[in-house]
Amino acid sequence: MDKWLEIIIDTPSADLEAVSARLIANNVPGLAVEEEEEFRAFLEENRQYWDYVDDELLERMKGVSRVKLYVTDDEDGRKQLEGYLQGIDLPYTTVPLREYDWAHSWQKYYRPLSVGEKLWIVPEWEKDAAQVPPGAVTLLMNPGLTFGTGSHASTQLCLEGVEADLVPGAAVLDLGCGSGILSIAALALGADHVVGVDIDPKAVDVAYENAALNGYGKDVCRYLAGNVLDDPALVAELGRETYGLVLANIVADVIIPLAPLVPGLLAEGGTFLCSGIIDRRGDEVAAALEKAGLAVIRRMEKNGWVALAAKVQ
Repeated sequence: MDKWLEIIIDTPSADLEAVSARLIANNVPGLAVEEEEEFRAFLEENRQYWDYVDDELLERMKGVSRVKLYVTDDEDGRKQLEGYLQGIDLPYTTVPLREYDWAHSWQKYYRPLSVGEKLWIVPEWEKDAAQVPPGAVTLLMNPGLTFGTGSHASTQLCLEGVEADLVPGAAVLDLGCGSGILSIAALALGADHVVGVDIDPKAVDVAYENAALNGYGKDVCRYLAGNVLDDPALVAELGRETYGLVLANIVADVIIPLAPLVPGLLAEGGTFLCSGIIDRRGDEVAAALEKAGLAVIRRMEKNGWVALAAKVQ
């Protein structure tokens, strides 16, 4: 069984996006982010499980966010980590993990979740126990090692946007598809077919597996590994068709350089929906979209995160 190292970087909340963007620029294939607000929400929602919370722990989490990444626990992994941490002058800790620990220990925190007007995100291992109301659109998910359980505010904003902006029968492109949750939701809500791209090759396999859980095969979904910002051949491949809805649940520092590519990928009257934007950078991203020829038609906010919907001007 493979062994892994979990790398934990504590950062002031104000610097969270900059640290995350730097790690992505250093080719880290996937990150996990823990925020003080989410920590406090977790405490509030689970009060029945303890009598008190250590004040020292609360103080330690005050104003702090945490970024986690993973490398193999061997010489190659440690060399890889050196490259990942280039330009990041913050202390970090390491925790040894077995692959099973990494892939499965979080499952106890992942529960059925209602999003938007009719979507329900249900963990695959709870499909028989979940009490989903009649008429709901159910998505079975098993995120594995990739981002995308539906619990994060940025993903929920995107899911709500898919409900609002998807025209049934449209083609959908999901840039940074992760677990495939957004593109699979689009299929469940009536998309004709979807294409997803992620820089992490593992995401491709997980997205296909999640699509299959929901009854969708390669006739209606295609997932690719690559980076559209530095791979013109990939952009050309994606540009062989246009899409009624283009999704990007990433970060501001990726959405901004991505913006000029979007008008060429949108079908006439199509919508670009981007999320993963921390609220203080919403105006900056909106300005980048406008500069790229996209008019922002709607701004959505939740728990300090922003999503923008835009169309070609």
